[in-house]
Amino acid sequence: MGEFKVHRVRFFDYMPSAIRAMAFNVHTERLAVARVDGTVEVFNIADNCFQEKVIPGQDGRTIEALCWAGGRLFSTGLNGEMVEYDLENLRAKYTVEVYGGPAWTISSNSQGTHLAVGCEDGTVKIFELLEDTVQFQKNLDRLKNRVLSLSWHPSGTQIAAGTLDMIRVFNVNSGHATERMMVDRAAGASKKEEVLVWGVVFLSDNTIISGDSAGKVQVWDSKMGTLIRTHLVTKWDVMALSVSQDESSLLAGTSEGSVVQFQFLSANLDQPDREWVRTRTLRSHSHDVRALVHTETAAISGGIDTQLVVRPFREKVVQSSKESAPRKITFPHRSLVSCAKKAGILLFQFPERLELWRLGESQGNGRPGEELSVKRKPEALIHLKRKGDDHICCSALSLCGGWLAYASVSSVRLYRLQYDDDGITIAKVKLPKVLRWANQLCFSADSSRLFASFSQSSVLVFALGQSEAKYVHTLKPKSVSRQAVHLMSASDDGKWLATANSDCEVHVYNLSKLKYHCTVPVYSSCPSAMAIHPTGSNLVMVHADQQIFEYSLVQKEYTEWSRTLQRIGLHSSWLNRATPVTHVSFSTRNPDHIILHDMDMFCIVDKSLPLPEKDSDLYNQKQLCSMTEKARIKDSHAFKICESFKNLLCVGLLEDHSLVVVERPLLDITTRLPAPVRQKKFAT
Repeated sequence: MGEFKVHRVRFFDYMPSAIRAMAFNVHTERLAVARVDGTVEVFNIADNCFQEKVIPGQDGRTIEALCWAGGRLFSTGLNGEMVEYDLENLRAKYTVEVYGGPAWTISSNSQGTHLAVGCEDGTVKIFELLEDTVQFQKNLDRLKNRVLSLSWHPSGTQIAAGTLDMIRVFNVNSGHATERMMVDRAAGASKKEEVLVWGVVFLSDNTIISGDSAGKVQVWDSKMGTLIRTHLVTKWDVMALSVSQDESSLLAGTSEGSVVQFQFLSANLDQPDREWVRTRTLRSHSHDVRALVHTETAAISGGIDTQLVVRPFREKVVQSSKESAPRKITFPHRSLVSCAKKAGILLFQFPERLELWRLGESQGNGRPGEELSVKRKPEALIHLKRKGDDHICCSALSLCGGWLAYASVSSVRLYRLQYDDDGITIAKVKLPKVLRWANQLCFSADSSRLFASFSQSSVLVFALGQSEAKYVHTLKPKSVSRQAVHLMSASDDGKWLATANSDCEVHVYNLSKLKYHCTVPVYSSCPSAMAIHPTGSNLVMVHADQQIFEYSLVQKEYTEWSRTLQRIGLHSSWLNRATPVTHVSFSTRNPDHIILHDMDMFCIVDKSLPLPEKDSDLYNQKQLCSMTEKARIKDSHAFKICESFKNLLCVGLLEDHSLVVVERPLLDITTRLPAPVRQKKFAT
């Protein structure tokens, strides 16, 4: 396979925002995650926990709570608004002022007909769900203090509300409070110290379970208004609660970073009476656990340390399977880095700005594996702040480095870049009004066109000029899908454009004729990365479940190599990987080489070599280096995997055949590290 000169880029200071709230839709198995910066992410738990949608945040918009009502997603925040999200166009659909001050919590009844919102002024407000909006219905009896947590009884007739020092139970029909339960202070605490009830769960047997700032999980009888049991789980706060669908298990998240599990069990085997018993403590976080979800098979938690942690329950999954492995999701399953391979320039995307960097250069060649001296350091060229309050949702850099574009949910901006000895000049280029927003942006290989994904998976095509961009055509798929495009790839020869959406559809367009060409047979898992081969007109797709497909755009069918791959099957070690492939590219020297990477590994798939046997070692690169040439040829297979890199955000191949590897330093590293240039030898 030879040697690559590798630019190890470690100056992308991307820091994910802390997780503030989560909500799980049992029927669709979609997990919604809200972050402190207002971003909402939607994960498909059934599809290898793939992050299929991202709704960008907005300055001034905070999220304190999320909830699903049927297939609709709502949030509330400290700005006193309730927001419903447009999950097709990935934006806020509308906002409703709740008129109760900051809205701390929101909850939907199990019937999906009403929402309850807990406010700063002590009111619980009931909203009725209409077809395209919500309508205020009534206020329940007003409390003296802010309402921090809410839970509906499964019947939809009662609501439990957690506030300061107490829990109140309301009759929804009458609007009156029926019970009041006072929460005890922590041992030795001052009488003036208030206890905040951060979480409540209302069970079908009329039991209420609460978690509070005194570190207690308490079990209550809501009919009698009496305390049944107290569990002291931490010296600090119990921040979140979540109960399983069958109400047999409960999770409590603490400010110590732990998740405590309780189960409804019999104290003695010969006794039918059951009680809530503490059974397990999971430690996966370094800071507060602010949000929890209890699925049928796993505990999902998130908090201040920004990581989404999935911890399967051993008794619920098959041991040594992919589903049994714990996983931490730190970075988005989408690209935040664009590489201009002809110019050696990188574009980094942040929510509030873009950064343009020129790569450094090294001296000499050196030996494989050693660090080369740098004769020119990486150079920051542009620090471009976005316009408006909406966060940047996508960006693109042309291969020549001469064009830059970015989009938010309210606007798209295009810039012309020119380089000379004195530096760089940037000029804004006017876009037609037809392009109001975009989900994905992509330039053609010759930098003559801009492609922007629009509503219902359509793509707008623009011709680029020195001072303006002209609208050319709208490419529309022959599909009824209304989902947004999350992947877009243009071929190097300018003939093809491929798009993918979260309905698992991959559409291909003929750019010479500017019309729809074909749709790849729909596979059950969502595409996580794809690219078109620069010479063969073959589309390579990698899906969230780690399956790899190669599709001939000329023949409109899978290639023979792809059919062989599916017939033999991928190695179990490949399929059991937790993180999805986020980028596909190709070697300029060898047409049989496909370059893939995820957050933890970099892989070159050599189509000319046999596929690995089921009992062979998939990660065999170190072994090959120590073998004789004859033995190495015998044990070589198609998958060449390097795990020397961590937190990979981008791997790109420049025109000089050198690799650009963008790594994110560990989250506790705050200083910028240099970007050394290395050589790495991959055995063949």
